[in-house]
Amino acid sequence: MAAVGSAVDVVAAWHAAVNAADAERLAALLDPAVEVGGPRGTGHGAALVLAWVGRAGIRLEPGRVFHRGDTVVVEQRATWRSPDSGEDGPPQEVASVFAVGGGVVRRVVRHADLGEALAAAGLDEADAVRPSER
Repeated sequence: MAAVGSAVDVVAAWHAAVNAADAERLAALLDPAVEVGGPRGTGHGAALVLAWVGRAGIRLEPGRVFHRGDTVVVEQRATWRSPDSGEDGPPQEVASVFAVGGGVVRRVVRHADLGEALAAAGLDEADAVRPSER
C-alpha cells in the first residue's frame, strides 16, 4: 500500500498547493519539464503551470480518486477566473490525469469529465482509491 500513498499523496499535495496559490510549494511538486495538457493544447515546464495558477486563480476541489502504477486520476470541482470579466466562473465538473514519478508530477492533463479521464488513463472503477487509503 505504500506505493498507493506516495503517488496519491503527491497529487493531494499538488491540489493543496494549487488551492493555496502557493507557488513555492507547487514548484517543489513539479518536474521542471512537466507536461501540461487540456482543452487549449499541451505545453511543457513548471513555469507554465505556475503562471497558469497565478493568472487563473483556480480552485480544484478533489472528489473521487483512482490509482494504478504511476497514474492518478482525480475527479474535480473546478472554479477559475474568467479572463474577460476577472470574476470566478461557475463551478465545473472536470477530471485530471496525473503521471507521478520521483515524488513529483511529471504530467497533468485535464479532461472534460471523469469517464474521459479514466479512458485516457486506462483506468476504471476497480482502480478507485478508498478514502482510508488516501
